[in-house]
Amino acid sequence: MIILLVEDEPNLSDALSYILKKNNYIVNVAYDGITGQDMAESAIYDLIILDRMLPGKEGLEVLKGIRKNGIKTPVLILTAMNSIGDRVEGLDSGADDYLSKPFSKAELLARIRALSRRQSDIIKSEDIKIGSMIFYPNKGEIECKCEIIKLTMKESQLLELLLRNKDQVIVKEQILDKLWGFASEVEMNNVEVYVSYLRKKLNIINCNIVIETVRGMGYCLKEVN
Repeated sequence: MIILLVEDEPNLSDALSYILKKNNYIVNVAYDGITGQDMAESAIYDLIILDRMLPGKEGLEVLKGIRKNGIKTPVLILTAMNSIGDRVEGLDSGADDYLSKPFSKAELLARIRALSRRQSDIIKSEDIKIGSMIFYPNKGEIECKCEIIKLTMKESQLLELLLRNKDQVIVKEQILDKLWGFASEVEMNNVEVYVSYLRKKLNIINCNIVIETVRGMGYCLKEVN
């Protein structure tokens, strides 16, 4: 699981990063609102932890901005602004949860787990249609021009990750973490193997979807005419 932490207090940011990494999360950090919004809109995160009082751009403005630009990543607001009005304002701006400072490590981790489960349920319930192809995550199947092909569990997870981030480069490390977990001892070449398997099945079904290799980085799924 990859988390974006947007927090301008260095001591708190370092402490939170340490806690999250100790619990097997990958953490990227932004120290101001402008950088935080740029990172949220240009990279892939499973969760965004967002402070409200940030330099450059206030936290709720960041939140409104990413929601306006179609970013649906769950957002947990961490802030000392803990009145009922503040919480209502944060939730109405698009936050998924709101945790007031000071907070316990156990509660923070529990909130993260709850948001992760909620997001997983939402994603698994949605079919994806791109061009002439339909992907059914619950069945692990792709359909194109009335032809259906069954995918393995890993192929299905890989395709879902690429489809939900169409036209974006997914680095190999992110794929490895998504499919096998951060603490896994699986080697990086497993990613290449499963990309190859998935490409072959997409070719068999003759749909207009390609997985391009971005040298030195990872892969990008695109629709072609």
